[in-house]
Amino acid sequence: MTPSLFEQRRGSLPVLISFPHSGTFVPGALRERFTAAGRALPDTDWFVPELYRPCLERLDVHSLIATHSRYVVDLNRPADGSALYPGRIESGVCPTETFAGDAIYQPGHELTLAEMPERIERHWRPYHAALAAARDEILASHGHCLLWDAHSIRSQEPRLFEGLLPELNLGTFSGRSAGTDRIERVAGLLKSQPRFSHVVDGRFKGGYITRHYGDPAGNVHAMQLEIAQRAYLSEADSPYFDSRFSAPLSALIERLISTLLQGNFR
Repeated sequence: MTPSLFEQRRGSLPVLISFPHSGTFVPGALRERFTAAGRALPDTDWFVPELYRPCLERLDVHSLIATHSRYVVDLNRPADGSALYPGRIESGVCPTETFAGDAIYQPGHELTLAEMPERIERHWRPYHAALAAARDEILASHGHCLLWDAHSIRSQEPRLFEGLLPELNLGTFSGRSAGTDRIERVAGLLKSQPRFSHVVDGRFKGGYITRHYGDPAGNVHAMQLEIAQRAYLSEADSPYFDSRFSAPLSALIERLISTLLQGNFR
């Protein structure tokens, strides 16, 4: 049975949490064209909604969770295929290689140029229409919207970055996607906690969602949190989620979201 494109929840607070890369569903006919490496979906943001579940249950926030794999279409890439990080290796809106450089499609069953516009219309545009509608609903109700884009990645991806990634990577498009006060408040909390290594606007400065929707002048403040997966699960070919192991990070995430709702901001 084919699931809906995303799971949506409306809340009463001016926070919208987006999960564009946590989906694992691939239509059967497409999966048959994948290589073994592609079918393993190694670049999934594994169990990120589960990691955020305590926050979603205790804070009445809006959320949008994609159900389909990023290998169907990448919701955090520009639909026109333009680069987010010029000069660096990065996946496109319809990926053909894994982060490790393995082919996703079997020889003779490769992605065609004709498929890409159809996938963008069927998958990419509905997600962004829902994201924009939720933003507008929050703006109408509260006068400001706090958009948090939730991600994770393996701690080591040599084709994408050198060495071991810090555990928490806050992206603000180099300070352009959110107000200075809000960035400083979140960055201050990251700095004050001793458990997880962190960086602000390091290798990951925010993808399409953060850059496109972040509009501090229009009262939309967007940030991306890219989490190195060792911070909350065992990094393996078949990862599993243990809420006891992930509990410290889940608690910190709830504090990060809560701090966006506190204080007076310019």
